[in-house]
Amino acid sequence: MNKSDLMREIAKKMSISQKDSLRFINIFEDVMANELLKDGSIMLQGFGTFSSWKQSERLGRNPRTGISVVIKSRTSVKFRPGKDLLKFLNDRK
Repeated sequence: MNKSDLMREIAKKMSISQKDSLRFINIFEDVMANELLKDGSIMLQGFGTFSSWKQSERLGRNPRTGISVVIKSRTSVKFRPGKDLLKFLNDRK
């Protein structure tokens, strides 16, 4: 599912326009990104927790040329699924 598919699905389930659905998604992304930027975490009860973490600088290798390169440090995001999400995914057999 991509962003357009998500927009259509939310619009259909909420009986709103696709424009309003896209606006909701964009605002949701913005709120989440800003919270993670503040080194925060976002816990959606039962669904899971998003948290930012710092990847340290490390040595990597270009697979095409074999030349070693330094990969700069960066901030990334981890997701830890919640109990309800895991139950939903694993009880559907």
